[in-house]
Formats: sequence, C-alpha cells, structure tokens
Amino acid sequence: MNSALLLLLIGIPLLASALSVLITSRTFDRLLLLAVPVLVGGSGVALLGVHASTPVIAHSVGDYVPGLAIVFVSDTFTALMLVLTSLVAFVSSLFLVSTGEDQYRFVPALILMMLTGVYGALLTGDLFNFFVFVEVMMLPAYALIAVTGTWRRLGIGRLYVMVNLLTSTMLLIGVGFVYGATGTVNLAVLADQGRPTGQAAIALGVVLLSLLIKAGGAPFHGWLVRSYPNTSAGMMSLFSGLHSKVGLYAIYRIYTTVYGEPAPWATAILIVAVASILIGAISGFGQVRVRNVLGFQMTAGVGHILIGATLLTSAALGAGAFYMMHHMVTMAGLLLIMGAVEQTYGTGSFRKLSGLASRERWATILMILGLFSLVGLPPTSGLWGKVGLVRASTDAGGGFGWVLVATIVAGALISLLALQRTWRNTFWGPPMQTYRPDSAETGRAPAEPITRSVRIPARLLVPATIMIGVSVALFCFPEPLLDLTHRAAEGLLDHSDYIEAVMAP
Repeated sequence: MNSALLLLLIGIPLLASALSVLITSRTFDRLLLLAVPVLVGGSGVALLGVHASTPVIAHSVGDYVPGLAIVFVSDTFTALMLVLTSLVAFVSSLFLVSTGEDQYRFVPALILMMLTGVYGALLTGDLFNFFVFVEVMMLPAYALIAVTGTWRRLGIGRLYVMVNLLTSTMLLIGVGFVYGATGTVNLAVLADQGRPTGQAAIALGVVLLSLLIKAGGAPFHGWLVRSYPNTSAGMMSLFSGLHSKVGLYAIYRIYTTVYGEPAPWATAILIVAVASILIGAISGFGQVRVRNVLGFQMTAGVGHILIGATLLTSAALGAGAFYMMHHMVTMAGLLLIMGAVEQTYGTGSFRKLSGLASRERWATILMILGLFSLVGLPPTSGLWGKVGLVRASTDAGGGFGWVLVATIVAGALISLLALQRTWRNTFWGPPMQTYRPDSAETGRAPAEPITRSVRIPARLLVPATIMIGVSVALFCFPEPLLDLTHRAAEGLLDHSDYIEAVMAP
C-alpha cells in the first residue's frame, strides 16, 4: 500500500467541509455527512488487512529528512480507532439527519471539520501536529455544543470553551517543554532516545495531564458531566465517541511509546483510574436526567480504559483497547435511545417519564441491552470488556492488581444499582397519562395528554439499533476484535517496527 494515501484520510473530510460551505444543498450536505465516515471507516478496515503483514506504515510529507518531516503513521491501533470513530460519527450523523438537527446552518461543515481533526490526531506521528489537529477537532465543537442557541446551551458552551482553551494551552506548553528538553517532538525519535528523565519526564507529564483533563478523568471530570448532557443527544453521542477517546488514544500512544514500562508516577494514573470508576458510578445516584447519569458513566469508562496504561502490560493494554471500543459503541447506543425518547416525549427527566416499557417495546429491549453492557452482563460486549480487565489485573498481581480488581467489581455493583434507579424511574412504573416538555429546553410548558398515537418513530431507533447490535455481535463473536486489540497492544509495547517505519529514508 502506498503510504501517501494516508493523507487522503485527512484531506477528504477537509475538502468535504469546504464543499459543504460552498454548495448550499441540504441533500448534498447529508450525502457528505454520511459518506465521509463510511469512506474513512472502510479505509480503516483495509488498513487492518494491511497491518496483518505490515505492522506499521508511515509517510513523511514532502519527503523531508526522517525525524524532522511532518509524519503520518498507521498501525493496528490507529486503524481500529479509525474504524470505531467513523462508526460513531456515521451513526450519530444518521440520528442528526433523522431529527433534522443537521439542517442548522454549517452543522454538516462543522462536523466534517471536526472529523478532520479527529483523523489527523489519530494518524500524526509527532506531538506538535497532534496539538494542531486537536485544535482543529475542538474549534468546531465550540459551535456544535450550542448549535440550537438555547440560553442553557450557550452557557454550557462557554464552560466547554474555557476549560478546553486552558487545557490546550497546557498541552502546547508541555509540547514546547518536550522540545526544549529533548530537541524533538517526533514520537519515533523520542522512543529511540529511551526512557525520559529529569526535565523531559516533567514535560511529558504536563502533556499527559492535559490529555487526562480533556478525556474527562476524575477529578477533572466536572466540565464534561456538566457540558455534554446539556447539548443534544446526537451531539453528545458524537462527542463521547470522538473527543474523550482521542485523548485516551493519545495517552496510550505517548505513554507506551516514550516509556514502554510503568513510569515512576504510575501510582498517579492508578489513583485517577480508581477515582474515575468509583466517582462515575456513585454520582449517578444524584442525577435526575438519564443523560446526566450516562455522562457520569462516561467518567467511569475513562477509569476502566486507563487500567491499560496503569499496568502497561500486553494483556492490560489489549483489554483496555477492547474496553474502549466497547464503550464507544455502548455509550453511543444508549445516548441515541434517550435521544429518541426526548424527541418524542419532550424530556429525559425522571420526574416526567414513567412506564415507557409498556409503550415502547423495541426501545425497552435496546435500553436493557445497553444497560447490561455498561454493567458488564451478557449478552453484550461489556462482559468481555470487564472480564479482560479483571484477568489483566490478576495477572499483574501485587497491590496494584488487586486494588484494580476490587475497584472494577465495586464499580460494576454500584453502577448496577444506579442504572437500576434510572430504569425504574423511566421505563418501569405506571403508564404515563400526560407529559411536560423539558423545562431545560422549552420553559415550563403545560402538561399535555398522551394519546395512543404518541410513539417513537422507527427511523429514530435505527441508529441505536445499529450500535446495540454491534455490542451484541461483539459478545457472540469477540475473537476477531480480541485478536486485533492484542496485536495493537503488542505494537504499542514493541517500538522497533514503529521507529523503523518512521525513520526509514
């Protein structure tokens, strides 16, 4: 495969974004919005086939000197993330099309620009260009998070902008410190220099800390759980599958490439992972809207994924990568189910919903499977995700391992109770006689009677059905993804192929 084709995975969404602005056609916008993720996701599948025989491919833009050139790199982990981020982007965009939210001016262009940043961040091979692509990803999000223009969303957008501007500044400062301490920001060169010490270690710590904040790990999760649930369900699904996961991908990539073994401050990652799991699980009890509960479950998911970086073994990284894929699929499915409920019944509040199980049979089945997946119960991908993390933790042994096992089990039990409360307050209980639109969106509208004709349209449940279906399929046939995540983990720990591909003349 010609490695120069990697540039197309960034160029195509960028070109599509420009065309969406220049050609004002709703049909054309929708075609671009759905076609670009399909094209890039298909390319990711093709790259997975290539990496079965060629572990790493790299392209230096302009054919400059290796180590100095702007480089784009793909391996199994990158290709997997291209496939999963494209799947989430496609399904979320399909939901936005179904609800008509894509009709807001510039929304398709902004989403395509955001995808440009996501794909660039996954493919870049140096820290400075990673920062650039993260900013390309974040700038459209500042507009998308408040796209409907309600006062609450505009306020939440301000919080989102402030936090991410500060963490982007921290990330840029950290990258500058890395260059000052080592003379390079190229990951392959950093890996070839060996384990960092002194100023270099501090500089890389600043980079990783900024990524932890962007990923929404505890105790830095407050901005995420306040901002994401207060945008639309389609946008929340898009952000949950792209923004925080790009940060976690970068933590895996940078930490394993530069260190290769637990750093002296690995205990700090352990604390963040444990705190994220427990705080995310417990905080669900204090929420009154379903998507707020799911927002804290995103924080818990960050903690589970960080277990791979905490232990830094092949088994742990593979299990963490599998859990990341599972969490992207499951969370998107649950958010889109609630999006369909909110579109139909005007609210996602516990106080205004009841007895949906007797009215919405298909949505109920999807919700049950999605909640099972978060807890780690069959027949969903969550079972293999939790089992993989527990096995990796027990294999690691020592105090770290058993603390993580206890945290995973405790987090699952607490999440089960919190999600049971969510279920009881929305899908269980007596049938609804009236409903009141969510005051957060439309003000205190009068209650309206519910007739037999009030049902979730089938088109709104198609996106969630796709994602929950993927989760069930991963439970039934986990071996292909387990093999890929194991291969990805080995590639993260063995830098020889990565260094050779990037530094080859």
